[in-house]
Amino acid sequence: MDEKYMGQALALAQYAKGRTSPNPMVGAVIVRDGRVVGEGWHRKAGTPHAEINALQQAGDLAYNASIYVTLEPCSHHGRTGPCVEALIAAGIKKVIIAMTDPNPLVAGQGISKLREAGIEVIEGVLAKEAAKLNETFIKWISTKKPFVLLKSAMSLDGKIASYTGHSKWITGVESRIYVHQLRDTYDAILVGIGTVLADNPTLTTRLAYQGKNPIRVVVDSMARTPIHSNVVTDGLARTMIAVTDKAPQEKIDALRAYGVEVIECEKTTAGVNLSHLFKILGEQQITSTLIEGGAAINASVLEDNLVDKINWFIAPKIIGGVDAPGPVGGKGIADVNDAKGFEDIHMEAIGEDILISAYLRNREGRDVYRTCGRIR
Repeated sequence: MDEKYMGQALALAQYAKGRTSPNPMVGAVIVRDGRVVGEGWHRKAGTPHAEINALQQAGDLAYNASIYVTLEPCSHHGRTGPCVEALIAAGIKKVIIAMTDPNPLVAGQGISKLREAGIEVIEGVLAKEAAKLNETFIKWISTKKPFVLLKSAMSLDGKIASYTGHSKWITGVESRIYVHQLRDTYDAILVGIGTVLADNPTLTTRLAYQGKNPIRVVVDSMARTPIHSNVVTDGLARTMIAVTDKAPQEKIDALRAYGVEVIECEKTTAGVNLSHLFKILGEQQITSTLIEGGAAINASVLEDNLVDKINWFIAPKIIGGVDAPGPVGGKGIADVNDAKGFEDIHMEAIGEDILISAYLRNREGRDVYRTCGRIR
C-alpha cells in the first residue's frame, strides 16, 4: 500500500514537469483510514509546496492521517514557510518519504524535526523513482551546475547530414515532437555558432499545447552571431551568447543593444571553456541544459565529461559519403578501450526511429544521485 500511494504522489509531481525550477518536483498524498483525503503537488517556484496543497484539500481530515511525500519536507524558511511545521500543526501522525532532500538547507533536518515531534517517519519508499524524477535538481543542488542532456540524431550509418550539409529531416515527425517536449521541460537549450550560421534556428518549443521556451545559449567565442538571426531578433525567448575575451567589443555592444545577454567565459584552445560556462549557468539557477549542437560541441562536452545523459536518435536511413559528418567531431581516441562508457541504458521506438537513452558512467554528481535513490 505504501508503494501504491507513493506512486500516486510521484504521478502528481510530474504534472509540474519543467515548471518548478530551481525547485524540485514534489507530490503529496494524504491517507486516512484507507482513503485518500488530500492531494497536492508543487506547481511553480515561489508557490505553496505539495504538502501545503494536500493539507488544504484534506482540511480537518489531515488529523491522525498519513502523508506520502516524494521528497523530504522542508524545514527552513524560503519564499514559503517550512512544510514540517505545517504537518506538525495539522496533526499528521505518519510521514512516508521517498527520498531525503540533497539541499544542504534540509538534508535530514526535516526528518529529524518530524521525529522530535513524535511523528513516525518511514524513508526510502520508491526512492529510485523519486531520484529519477528529480535528477536535474539533484545535479544542480549538489554541484551548482546544470544537468546536461546531449541530444543527437543520426542515420543508421552514423551521419547527421549529407556531404552538402543538408540535414532536414533525418528523423521522423514523432522524434521531432519528442524533442520539442524535451525543450518544454529544460531550462536552457545550447548550440554552437556553427548551428546558428548554418540553420538560423529559433530554438523554441513548438507543440500543439502551449509549451515553455527554454533560455537559448549560443557558444560563440568571437561573437559572430548575426544581428539579424532569429535568436537575436525574434523576442520569443531569453538569449545568452557565451564569448571569450577575444570577441570584438563592437560586436558585443551590437548584440547587447538588441537585449541579448553576452557573457564572457574563460577560453581554451577550442574556444569557450564550457565547464566555466556551465558554472555561470548554474549560478543563474539554470538547473538543466539541453544540448542540440553539432559535432564540435558534442565532442567538447563528451571529452570534458560535462554530459550527464544522452538521447541518441537513430533513423532507419543510410546517407553514406566519406565527407558526410558524424555526430561527434574532435580528434577522437586512439584506443577503443578509452571510449566513453554509459550505464542505465534504455531503448525505445519513437515512430520509425530508435531512441537510446543512457547516463555517462563517470558523470559529476553521480554519487549524490545514487545516494538519493538508495532504499534505506
